[in-house]
Formats: sequence, structure tokens, C-alpha cells
Amino acid sequence: MRAGLLWGLLGVLAFSFTVPFTRIALGGFPPLFIGAGRAVVAAALAAAALALTRQALPDRRQWARLAIVAGGVVAGFPLLTSFALTTASATHGAVVIALLPAATAVIAVLRARERPARSFWVFAGLGAVAAVLFAAVHSGGFGGLHWSDLLLFGAVLAAAIGYAEGGMLSRELGSWQTVSWALVLAAPLMIVLTAISVMQQPPSATPVEWAAFGYLAAVSMFLGFFAWYRGLAIGPMSRVSQIQLVQPVLTILWAALLLGEPLTWQTLVGGAAVILCAGLAVRSRLDPKRLLRGGP
Repeated sequence: MRAGLLWGLLGVLAFSFTVPFTRIALGGFPPLFIGAGRAVVAAALAAAALALTRQALPDRRQWARLAIVAGGVVAGFPLLTSFALTTASATHGAVVIALLPAATAVIAVLRARERPARSFWVFAGLGAVAAVLFAAVHSGGFGGLHWSDLLLFGAVLAAAIGYAEGGMLSRELGSWQTVSWALVLAAPLMIVLTAISVMQQPPSATPVEWAAFGYLAAVSMFLGFFAWYRGLAIGPMSRVSQIQLVQPVLTILWAALLLGEPLTWQTLVGGAAVILCAGLAVRSRLDPKRLLRGGP
């Protein structure tokens, strides 16, 4: 169990830099290039890994499910967050994205047709309300909600769908193989989008901004999943998955240290509320009484 927790923590640590480094990269790259270009680089690494290890091709049914994973974590989340962070701060994004563990649990419950306890739905709903309230307060009221908030909520939904489907598919294909095949599947579209971005606005970045982009491509989009999914595979999955609740806390810390973003009381209270509700939702995902009865 300790090994699973350590691998899971390593994955979360890798992902926690994604939002701050996206903000840094935006100084020299357009959001479309960041969202699509990092997937192109990661796809090249994934194709090399699949070829070197001589992985068998997925079947037709698995390709369809890989398309869902690719749409969620390869295209949806990176593109939506890249555009959202052109105006939203890294701290603001981290608090909204803190909904991801609970959102993933909700999608997994619906996808696997589980029967969770009522408390699961209560806490998941409270977490969503807390995130919306935080976004509204941070934006100056409900009338001041920005399009970036909608993009962030869309990114959470996309990633939750991709995580849930990918988690189930990894039982058949393997953990890192699932992410790698999803990257390869999405590569043609990502290459086209990257080319369009370069033609519209050629990158003009500093070495620091290139380094941030390199991290997003090699670690956030590829290597981070190796550690994260290995931790989930070692398990127990129910405990390892909860480590993701640490991610927004780390992201807010990196935003303060790397970007100089202030830590306001609204951020601290909002972040604590979202993380608490998400944690309670994940912990109460399954009704122990139903499990003891052997029900679905």
C-alpha cells in the first residue's frame, strides 16, 4: 500500500505544476499552441514507448473508448485550461479544478452503475456549489462570472470523463498504455491544430517559457500519468485516488512562489471548502452496507 501511495503522490506532484507552468508558457505562446502542441510532443514520446515495448493494437471497441479518453484528457482539459488561464489566475484555476476528484467519482459511479450512499451525492453537490460560489465571489458576483470560469468547469468535466473511462480501460490495456494510445489517436487532430496556431501566430518565447512548455508536454501530458496510474494500479485505488485532493493545495503554493500571486482569505476559504467537500464525496462514494450485502 505504501508503494501505491508514494507513486500516486509522485503523480500528483507532477500534475500540480501544470496550471502555474501553463500561465508561464502563455507569456510566449498562444493558448491553442500550448493546448495542442504539448499533445503532439507527448504523442511522439508515447508512440516511441509503444513501439519499443511492442504493444499489441487495441481492438475496435477499445479504440472507441480510447476516443473518449483522448477527448477528455488529451484535447479537452489541456485546450480548455490553456484558454481559461489567459485571463484567470493560476490560484483561481486551482480552486475550481479542485472539483476534479469528486467529479471523477460522479462520472465513475454513473459509468459503472454503482449505487453510492446518499451522502456521496450531498457532498458532491456541495462541492459543486462551493466551486461556483468561489468563482462568483472571485469574479465580483454571479453577474461577473467570466467565460474563463465556464471553460474551467468544462475542463473539469472533460478530465473527469477521461479519467473515469481511462481508469476502466486501463484494466484491459494497462495504465500507461491507455494514455499512450489515447495520445496517438488524438495526434492527427492535435498536429493540425498546432499547425494552424503556428501559421496564425508563430511562437515567440523565452527559454523559461520554452522550458515551461517542455514540462507540460513531457511531464504533465505523459510521464506524470506513468506515476499516477502505477499508483492506482498498486492500490488500494480508493485511498490512492484521494491523494489528488492535495493537488490544488500544491498548485496554489506554486502559484504564490513562482508567479507571486497573493493568497487571499477568499482563496483559502474557497479552496478549503471545495477540497473538504470533494474529499468527503470520494470517501463516501460507496455505501458500505450495500457492499456487505453484495449488491451492485
